[in-house]
Amino acid sequence: MAFLELHDIHKSYYLGKEEFPVLNGIDLDFERGELVSILGESGGGKSTLMNIIGGLDRNFTGSVVINGQQLDHTKEKQLDNYRRGMIGYIYQSYNLISHLNIVDNVLVSLDMTDLSGADRKKRAIELLQKVGLGDQLKKHPNQLSGGQKQRVAIARALASDPQIIIADEPTGALDSVNTAEVLSLLSEIAQDGKLVIAVTHSQDVAEHGTRIVHLADGKIDGDERIKPAYPLPEKQALMKPKVLSAGASYRNAFKHFSFNFWRNLIIMIGTAIGLFAVLLFSGLGNGVNAFIQDQISSMVNPNSVTVMKNPTGKKISMAKMQAEMSNYANDPQKMMISDSLVNKLDQLKNVNKVEPGYQISAYTLSYKKKNKTDSGLQTWTKAYASNTIKQGHAPKNNQIVIDKSQATMLISQSHYKDIIGKKVTLTFNTVTNQNRPVQVTKKLTVVGLSNGGQAGAIAGTNYQTMRQMLKSAKASTKANFVSVNVTDTKKVKTVANAIKNVKDSHGKYAFGAITVGDILNTVNQYVSIASILLSAIAGISLVVSALMIIVTMYMSVSERTKEIGILRALGERKKDIRRLFTAESLFIGVFSAVIALVLAYAGSIWLNHVLYGIVKFNMVQITPGNIVTTFVLAIVISFVAALLPARRASRLNPIDALSAD
Repeated sequence: MAFLELHDIHKSYYLGKEEFPVLNGIDLDFERGELVSILGESGGGKSTLMNIIGGLDRNFTGSVVINGQQLDHTKEKQLDNYRRGMIGYIYQSYNLISHLNIVDNVLVSLDMTDLSGADRKKRAIELLQKVGLGDQLKKHPNQLSGGQKQRVAIARALASDPQIIIADEPTGALDSVNTAEVLSLLSEIAQDGKLVIAVTHSQDVAEHGTRIVHLADGKIDGDERIKPAYPLPEKQALMKPKVLSAGASYRNAFKHFSFNFWRNLIIMIGTAIGLFAVLLFSGLGNGVNAFIQDQISSMVNPNSVTVMKNPTGKKISMAKMQAEMSNYANDPQKMMISDSLVNKLDQLKNVNKVEPGYQISAYTLSYKKKNKTDSGLQTWTKAYASNTIKQGHAPKNNQIVIDKSQATMLISQSHYKDIIGKKVTLTFNTVTNQNRPVQVTKKLTVVGLSNGGQAGAIAGTNYQTMRQMLKSAKASTKANFVSVNVTDTKKVKTVANAIKNVKDSHGKYAFGAITVGDILNTVNQYVSIASILLSAIAGISLVVSALMIIVTMYMSVSERTKEIGILRALGERKKDIRRLFTAESLFIGVFSAVIALVLAYAGSIWLNHVLYGIVKFNMVQITPGNIVTTFVLAIVISFVAALLPARRASRLNPIDALSAD
């Protein structure tokens, strides 16, 4: 039984409906140890026959049998395996991969074997030394002569130890000296027990082999045995072929990425600008959130729950509660809390202090004919953080704490502290029990200064002072808020929920509760929305970047069409080709994210330096989560952008790809 058998091979090309036969019933047998020359004129079907033998051409009739097993040319996976483990190609035009050095060109084939990395490189170098290129290992194909390129092609063809070597016009572009050397190498390959099939139109070249098969007009018109096939060597252990690993694909992609680094750098910078903007805006959002939290936490006790009257009688959220409070601004009696309801709060678990109080929406401070109108006066409770007062102490009877900004207005910027110990006049409007307006006024001694900063002025008296002022003015003395202090920060939320469940004598929900966490969540939500909007605007540039990557990948596919054909001929699958291009795109994405990260950190350092002098806070805070998100975003964009170009590359016909210029 012959090693390779061709039975009744027919092949035609079509132009419209018109048929042009190329092969007309080819029947041939081949044995290992032969150097068979397929001789014939151009256009006689030699290359077409080689493409069928090599498993590249699937559109024909007839059968190819290898070692007694018929190849099914309708099954792409079987043909990939066949080319990977059985076939080695040598081309007239060399078909080397230009961006790889000659060692890497040979390694492309060896990457699809079961050899270790070190053994693969060792074999590649040994083969190049065998063909006389041991001193050229670091060179690229464009640095070699034609004869040297063909020797590289021979080394690559032998790399995976295939049993069939197909040489398509291997000496067509060589001078007489290099022709003789290449023919000698082909003879040595046949002597090693391989089947070498060389396509040529030269009678002199054909006569160098062991057998000449003449092909004319798609038919065999001569089959001459020149000398016996070379005896087969003793059986040797063969390396096993395997599918290309993902790691090898990524290594090959990185080599091309590095080769075209400066062109890719332009794309990476464009992509990095969009990622940088998203990263910077995210960091700015984090900084603003942290700044607000710092400001609120510095003024408000986290164990405190602020309790307001629930005018609806239904259980409502904090946001709804705040909306209802604004609705009743003209009817303050609706928001006042009776003493009996205050007592119910004192009975709740995990509560160690209940302080009724008064909040005044608008008030005026006067000192020596200077007035300062402000908002947000309230009685001093445990709700205030311990460090809220920057100078002095908390107010006692007939005393008041005012804000630094108010002191500055009433005294001066340079002597604002002098107001401590002075008496100021506090004036505000409220209502009587009959809901009639009344003005309240009294002189109070300033005993402390606070600094609300960007959060607004912080001022207050104690509960007894405020109650006495209201009583003296015949105003309502009912509290309009209650400060509840919780024993443990971890139980604040539980207590707040318990407060919301308290009902009045009519069975209606009596209170709404506001915690520091509620305030921060609301503020953070607004800041997050703003950050997302800014990031979305920045994201427009990412769309442009994705289009740039798509164009780059399509250009790469066009430039590397022949390389795709070479890789497919060596046995790489469509999957491997897709992965090659998506991997290169992913490298662009990852390095874009690295550049964006460097730009973002540099930008954050500069912005924080500028803004620190204003707010005394680092307003840009880039977190590990932001960094991970940026890298994920870069990877997703680059991967999606590469899908269509990679798919196009994998669907190229290997024969057409090999013939591309």
